[in-house]
Amino acid sequence: MKAILFDFGGTLDADGATWLERFYPLYKGSGINVGRDRFDRAFYDSDDALPARHALEGLDLEQTARLQASGVLGALAPERADLAPGIAARFAADSRRQFERLKPPLDRLARRYRLGVVSNFYGNLDGVLRAEGLRGFFGVVADSGVLGAAKPAPGIFLHAARALGCGAGDCLMVGDSPARDVAGARGAGMKSVLVCARAEAPAAGQDRTVASVAELEAALG
Repeated sequence: MKAILFDFGGTLDADGATWLERFYPLYKGSGINVGRDRFDRAFYDSDDALPARHALEGLDLEQTARLQASGVLGALAPERADLAPGIAARFAADSRRQFERLKPPLDRLARRYRLGVVSNFYGNLDGVLRAEGLRGFFGVVADSGVLGAAKPAPGIFLHAARALGCGAGDCLMVGDSPARDVAGARGAGMKSVLVCARAEAPAAGQDRTVASVAELEAALG
């Protein structure tokens, strides 16, 4: 193995928890008490529309999350638009604690392997990683919003492999989504590691399972 590719949301910023799962309790804690189905619709509507509605280039994680939160609140509680900065700040603070935890193992892995990021994102992930002090670990950032190709389609994985000077068989994909990361990697001819902190991880065809990227170094030996 020559290269390791990482998902971003739910993998580098959390131990297997999606943005949806992380944001929901922040809204509830802020007094936005709506059913999960209604919240999910508002969240995904805001998520899908974000790149079309806003100029995202140059924004860091907290600024991006604030726009996402503004879209959700616009659908659920427009009179509480003032909550967006606080929700985004708490979300970003949790992510940044994870980034600091992962920087030492990423640094060690980068000495042994070529590292990259493959993510379904808004088109500004390169800048987010730079702002958060993570970009230097990665030789390529394959952002679906830039490339116009998204996981699980093989093209985004193969783009990252080529950028690192590797074949698909030389790459290991690390991510939290069985459908996008594990199945996508398999379709591209890559091995995979599922990040899942739950007691029982789904059997999705992954080659290994870890509870956190912090455990990856030990898992690889």
